[in-house]
Amino acid sequence: MKKVLRIFIIAVLVLFVVAQFFQPEKNRIEMDDDHLFKQADVPENMQTLLTNACLDCHSNQTNYLWYHYVSPVSWVINNHIVEGKEHLNLSEWGQMDVFDKIGTLDEMIEEVEKGEMPLKEYVLLHPKAKLDEAEVEVLRNWTEKLSEELIANAE
Repeated sequence: MKKVLRIFIIAVLVLFVVAQFFQPEKNRIEMDDDHLFKQADVPENMQTLLTNACLDCHSNQTNYLWYHYVSPVSWVINNHIVEGKEHLNLSEWGQMDVFDKIGTLDEMIEEVEKGEMPLKEYVLLHPKAKLDEAEVEVLRNWTEKLSEELIANAE
């Protein structure tokens, strides 16, 4: 029995080492002119809030930590990023029309107020991503202001 357990442990370790050579493509593209921060008036406090709570999964500029490079964790993280960018990619803000931008801002604050964003598992590993009531209020006020500006500029 010890021999079988030993072979199993060695096989698992070999598979783990081999898995390290199969990493997903990293989500690191330079910030271009389509990014929200370059397209809209985003105060520094909002940039910090969005960077801490949203941009790792909802932009092309993920900040990778050491454990993001360890398979199979890297695969799970990559899946979250791909899914997040399918729903919202703030790096593509400039490519959206006004109505999509306004809808996105409404959806953004709705998800945050319902506690669905940022994801709980993300907050566990990134404590700065947890938004308190005051930060949610700041986000709400900013999204409303930006929506009003978008409507005014569209007329």
